[in-house]
Amino acid sequence: MDNYLFTAIIVMAIVNLITRVVPFLFFRGKELPSPILFLESYFPAVIMTILVFYSLKDIDFHSAPYGAFEMSAVGMTIALHLIFKNYLLSIFGSTIFYMALVQGWFL
Repeated sequence: MDNYLFTAIIVMAIVNLITRVVPFLFFRGKELPSPILFLESYFPAVIMTILVFYSLKDIDFHSAPYGAFEMSAVGMTIALHLIFKNYLLSIFGSTIFYMALVQGWFL
């Protein structure tokens, strides 16, 4: 392995660790500010919305299968979220469902 690549991986791992640890050290024993509480409560829904729009932006509704796989996956995401109310299950479950559709596992 190239030394530069190894050094870059180590540096990025340390930076990632620091960015995850510092907020816990900074807010330890303090009440969280209201902007952070706002982000905590709305961030998962915002990320889901961004993922949906990004996933659907390149669908060609003028040729077969006319977006059927994508719309089915969106429907699965909505159904999973309404049933289980778990963002991770909704994302991963519908992704697996979409991949199975695209690969033809259900045909």
